[in-house]
Amino acid sequence: MIYDTDILIWIQRGNGKAAGLIDKDDDKYISIQSYMELLQGAKNKVQHRYVKDFIADFCFAVLPLSENIGHRALIYVEEYALSSSMQSGDAIISATAVENNMTLVSSNAKHFRVVKELQFKAFKP
Repeated sequence: MIYDTDILIWIQRGNGKAAGLIDKDDDKYISIQSYMELLQGAKNKVQHRYVKDFIADFCFAVLPLSENIGHRALIYVEEYALSSSMQSGDAIISATAVENNMTLVSSNAKHFRVVKELQFKAFKP
């Protein structure tokens, strides 16, 4: 499964349900977009180090941005930005999941519900 940024934030905030969810998964993936969002939220070098250690300690594999992912994300923004407020970050995360044929786990269903080909699993904290 591929995990949305919000799941990682729930874990960092001490949500046991979110931590239990990923503990059950042997193959844990995140988009490079989620990794960048976590780093962007850090306020100093200590928090940057925490993010890097967090990703390594939980054994997340970071899926890179490919040409196909970028192209698909652009299509999602073109199709859904005006009608459903699709943001570029969510488009990249959606496209990463679709291109890698993975289920995306997120508590933000409204961000992703418009992407018909996306396999989605809702998380309720």
